[in-house]
Amino acid sequence: MIHALAAMTVLICSGATAPVFSTARPVWLEGRETEMNVFAGFRGVFENPEASSVQVRVAAATLYRVFVNGAFVGHGPARGPHGYYRVDEWDIAPQLKAGANVVALEVAGYNANSYYVLDQPSFVQAEVVADGAVLAATGAGDRPFEGFPITARVQKVQRYSFQRPFIEVYALKPGFDAWRSQESVPVPAVTLVETGPKQLLSRGVPQPRFEVQPVVRHLSSGTFAQGNLEHPFRDRSLVEISEKLKGYPEGELDIIVSDLLCTLHNTALTPENTPLDDAATFSINTGQFHVVDLGTNLTGFLKLNVVCEEPTRLIATFDETETKSDVNWRRLGCVNALLFDLETGEYALEAFEPHTMRVVKLMAVSGKCTVSGAGLRRYEHPGAVRAAFQCADEKLNRIFEAGRTTFAQNAVDIFMDCPHRERAGWLCDSYFTARSALALTGTVDVEHNFIQNFLLPDGFAHLPEGMLPMCYPSDHYDGVFIPNWSLWFVMELGEYAARGGRADLIAAARPKIEALFRYFAKLENEDGVLEKLESWVFVEWSAANKFVQEINYPSNMLYAGALDTAASLFNVPEWKDKAVALRKTIRAQSLKGPFFVDNANRVDGKVTPTDNMTEVCQYFAFYFGVATPETDGELWCILMDEFGPQRQEKGLYKEVHPANAFIGNMLRFELLSREGRTDQTLREMGDYLMYMVERTGTLWENQQDHASLNHGFASHAVVTLYRDVLGAHEIDLVNKRVTVRLNPTALPACSGKLPVGDDFISLAWRQDSDTVSLFAEMPVGFTLQVENNTGKTLNRVDTPDALVSGEK
Repeated sequence: MIHALAAMTVLICSGATAPVFSTARPVWLEGRETEMNVFAGFRGVFENPEASSVQVRVAAATLYRVFVNGAFVGHGPARGPHGYYRVDEWDIAPQLKAGANVVALEVAGYNANSYYVLDQPSFVQAEVVADGAVLAATGAGDRPFEGFPITARVQKVQRYSFQRPFIEVYALKPGFDAWRSQESVPVPAVTLVETGPKQLLSRGVPQPRFEVQPVVRHLSSGTFAQGNLEHPFRDRSLVEISEKLKGYPEGELDIIVSDLLCTLHNTALTPENTPLDDAATFSINTGQFHVVDLGTNLTGFLKLNVVCEEPTRLIATFDETETKSDVNWRRLGCVNALLFDLETGEYALEAFEPHTMRVVKLMAVSGKCTVSGAGLRRYEHPGAVRAAFQCADEKLNRIFEAGRTTFAQNAVDIFMDCPHRERAGWLCDSYFTARSALALTGTVDVEHNFIQNFLLPDGFAHLPEGMLPMCYPSDHYDGVFIPNWSLWFVMELGEYAARGGRADLIAAARPKIEALFRYFAKLENEDGVLEKLESWVFVEWSAANKFVQEINYPSNMLYAGALDTAASLFNVPEWKDKAVALRKTIRAQSLKGPFFVDNANRVDGKVTPTDNMTEVCQYFAFYFGVATPETDGELWCILMDEFGPQRQEKGLYKEVHPANAFIGNMLRFELLSREGRTDQTLREMGDYLMYMVERTGTLWENQQDHASLNHGFASHAVVTLYRDVLGAHEIDLVNKRVTVRLNPTALPACSGKLPVGDDFISLAWRQDSDTVSLFAEMPVGFTLQVENNTGKTLNRVDTPDALVSGEK
């Protein structure tokens, strides 16, 4: 039954085919549109139309997954900005059977602020369409969807992290999921209401990859006992619930899973380290556990087939890396756990939320069960598999694969920092990941969504006028923002334009950039330098974050870069003049000896630079044009020749605090590239990245393993390898021009393919003592320019086979 409210659909075109609902209306469970952590089911039934095209269209808040006749079809939606909702269209023809068919949606309405999804009232709008005819729809037609609350997912549970909403706890009976496939299975009769107009956007990006990865290795087995609550998990996501961080207060929770986990202590652990096949099963009695390995750090939905001989409480904890053949569920500061209370019977379990893991620990807190089919339904961007890279150094090939894997997990619908703790669309991270996207997929569609999300809202609540959120889509009720991070948005916008981004989107960004610069103008002191930046000033994960007041020079260097970029993008000479003046002032104040200092304070009202010096500050200076190899030759030589992975070990320049992976080491690779130091770049990539590859198969946020071990920006390693090893120095999609730059290297050969839309750029080279032979194949209409810096004779060949045979 549906109470009709005024409902309409407002169409917002995003450059792709405009989404349309023919008859469906947005609906939700009556009176529960703003209730936290409601899990609801919606079922539509229709006859097989025997049509050439059958689709289910879905828009929803907050998240959904869709099944047809019990078979998983997809998870969504792609995220949009406040007040806008992206529409997914799933081809369901392969899942149809003769006669009646069932389409089932499970929708989570979180209504809690996070860095991951928006705090917006819950709804679902869906319809099944065959060759233009609507077969079933929410809120309309002869065969409307029925909806009901799924109470088997426990509602009052703790948040997963400060940045993400609720964990998953289930109380299940056999057949809990039969409603997804059988029309005859009754569901509770609940009133649905229409929820008001929705502004729609197309999905805009490819549908994800959902391939299932089974576990491949049995790491350990053992026993545990429940004892005292030791070292309780008192994260702010549990103990600081308020209007600024929405969730259920600790006293209202039906279960505190983190407390339960803190009472479970191993009593014995036996390393197994044996390979597994698809038929592997694990018998688990009360107090027993097994730890299994997926082989690589992956993101998706944990899957388990479970047979319970008696009522069982089964907990699966997980992490990105093993810890002494075990799982440290709290390493990341999140509740990395799923809890299932299962009555006697058989179950096919699959997590609703995507999580990131290499290792999984299966524990029977009570009862007795057998687990089989353990694995992960991967949740990844599908396009990265098309790219190829191969060279004579297997370490570099493995780094490339780790970069590809890292990218795919962090670019499903927007560019994310990480696919677990936050799943957030962070600025700065996106500047680097966007480059990876072009290299690996040959498109800017994810970047289009990412930028569009920032541009569509008129403003951002809880932030100063003109400021952009540090990550988005998100809700920052605490008012926290990173002022200098907004400048990375400007930097990325400039590169988006160079990548062939949409001109109308770039033009639409101008008012946002102007407002942003007006905000910063208020913080400029008498010298034109930004002083006393507000809120959270972030440079990188190093000592640099301690030296951010009162004047932070790396932030001002970035400001100069952003002014320059915007001046070129929008033809505003005044911004360029301002950037030039700012660089001069930074040099005058910050340069002490060969090094730049990070900050200055006011002493008796006078700007007084400190002696605080960081490695990353030096990289900022060169990256943003405050310093050049010509003006600062001594510092440039020190950075190139004496800094790097072994500097601390050698005890060099102890007064300069070392950089970290995010983002100092990344900027270092960029500067090495400018200098054409290919072999040094490769050595340092091995030193900085190879230990990450060996442990997780992904690239990390920090040099240390205490934080994210799967960070989107780090996928930029593929850009470095394509550019500095393969030689794909510049791919100009606007002017359809490819510049190949061959630098001196000890590698004997390299080959690769870079997607360009549906086509490829194919490059391969091989060298001997006197000659470097190059094969290059371009898409139609592209031109090729070759810069040979090897000092050897260039030999162009017509086929890649000729590189081996030596033919011209």
